[in-house]
Amino acid sequence: MSAPPESINLGNNPTDAPPQLGEIPHPSEMRIPTLSSTNGTSGVNGNISMEDAKNVVYGRPVAESVKDQHAKTTSEFSNLANSRTTPDTKTATGQPLTHYHSFFYNLLSWENPRATAISFLATVLFIFGARYLPALRWSFKVLWMTLGIAASAEVAGKLVFNQGLASSFRPRKYYTIPRETLESSLEDVEQLINFFVIEFQRVLFAENVLATVAAFAAALIAHGLIKLLPFWGLSLIAVSVMYLAPLIYISNKELIDHHIANASNIANAQAKQVQDLAGHHTARLTETVKAQTSTYSAKAQEYMGAAKDRTSAAVGNAKQQVNQQASSASDSASAGVGNAKQQFNQQANSASEAVGNAKQQVNQQANSTGSYSTSNNPFKSGADAPPSYSSSDFPHAPKQDPVPGVASHQEQYEKSQFGGQAQTAL
Repeated sequence: MSAPPESINLGNNPTDAPPQLGEIPHPSEMRIPTLSSTNGTSGVNGNISMEDAKNVVYGRPVAESVKDQHAKTTSEFSNLANSRTTPDTKTATGQPLTHYHSFFYNLLSWENPRATAISFLATVLFIFGARYLPALRWSFKVLWMTLGIAASAEVAGKLVFNQGLASSFRPRKYYTIPRETLESSLEDVEQLINFFVIEFQRVLFAENVLATVAAFAAALIAHGLIKLLPFWGLSLIAVSVMYLAPLIYISNKELIDHHIANASNIANAQAKQVQDLAGHHTARLTETVKAQTSTYSAKAQEYMGAAKDRTSAAVGNAKQQVNQQASSASDSASAGVGNAKQQFNQQANSASEAVGNAKQQVNQQANSTGSYSTSNNPFKSGADAPPSYSSSDFPHAPKQDPVPGVASHQEQYEKSQFGGQAQTAL
């Protein structure tokens, strides 16, 4: 084994070499360095100067570790800010995710522990500040004090110096937010809102069953706790669980995964056992249902056969009754037709007899009237000549004196009081 080096420089003092074995002095001979306020030089009695004291404070690893931690924290915040990139993973519907998915995953997975711890502490302090500090009242107080000072300074300056003090600090051009800044800010707000909207829909429609179950459990617990805790207390619990649950899982990943695997195996075994038991009972139930179905089917067929026989008998009886009624109706109709024919023949014979009697009477009357004189015949003209009438032919007709100078009966009628009441038809 090689001998240790003679001198190792641990600080700014080159004489701070570790002592060799056998060179450690007796406790009474050891010198403990002390700060001397009166002597600025290093003496043999163990006093050090102020320069050495500064080197002790600023040259030690404490300051270096502080600088190192500050640099690491700044680097982690830069990494966290640069993690806002759109991931390659897409939703179940094929839509791309937002860059806040990568940001929050990087934040809550403690990939940058210092940045995550500081954000967690800042969130907790914000919740307590919103609960116990009257921030809104202080904001209004600062606002009215600032405006009051500005108005007072402006009025006092114009009264004393003929120039307002507040207007003298007015910039040449008022500050405006650049359009690029507004557009980038609005884009970030849009991405943030879409992050919550997309995640809510993914949880609601069970894209990840475990996430849906976890959200259900969280909502159920929150529903119970909101009755007991105020809103700020519930918010504090939610933020703590959101930040610390991933940290606990990452710190105990092997143990938690082992227990999760055991629980999954037990659940699968129980599910298989329940499935087998359900299959067994289902098979028995199916057999029972088949047997009962066969029994009821046979009974139904028996009932249907009996009903069919009864229906056939009823139909036969009905047909027989219909045939009987049809036969009786046919006989009745035939008898009625025969009676009607007989009555018709009788009436026809009676009518023939009446016609014969009428003819006989007409012949008798013709024979009796054949001896009348032709002077009594109203037709005084021949068969081919037009008829000639006189007032004696109509003994009951009203009399009209003949019009002198008129010879024909037609003119007499037209000149009479009866003929003038009508016009000759055209």
